[in-house]
Amino acid sequence: MREVLIITDPQTVKVLSEETRFKILKLLREHPMTVNELSHTLRRDRTTIYRHIKALENVGLVEEFDNHRNEKVYARTARMFLIKAEPDESIVKFREAYLQIEAEKLVRILEKAGFNIRDREELKDLAKEVLNDIELNSQPVINRISQAKVELTEIELFHLLNMLVFMQSCEFCDRARRIRKLIEL
Repeated sequence: MREVLIITDPQTVKVLSEETRFKILKLLREHPMTVNELSHTLRRDRTTIYRHIKALENVGLVEEFDNHRNEKVYARTARMFLIKAEPDESIVKFREAYLQIEAEKLVRILEKAGFNIRDREELKDLAKEVLNDIELNSQPVINRISQAKVELTEIELFHLLNMLVFMQSCEFCDRARRIRKLIEL
């Protein structure tokens, strides 16, 4: 299993954006599972789960890992997926929901850490806006790394993302000041 798989193909993102498939990948991050186990955990019939597994397998997100009592065991092809597909009509809703969820998570992390947030909604909106711009502006670099089939470890991905943000930091100065005012440091 690879550590990081960069997803740049809109069709792959479209396959991933289906809720049940997303849940399957989340479960498979914990450990490889059979269709039966996934079916039981997700409370969905085996046929439905199998169909979703095949869709994920066809785009290279899951693979057969083992056999257990005549049943295939499936695993993710990577521990972490980095979704960096060009905006496409078919994935706009998924991307919008994804950014909203991630912005909310960031605000919750700050709150859990004890930061006093002056305007939660404004901070969430700014976070979403910044995440969106960073992703869009990073596309050329991420696409090139993906096309070159460069394999990254989690820590290399972390450093790469930090570098991409740093490269764009001057463009975000105004928003950075606004965010600092919303979070009492």
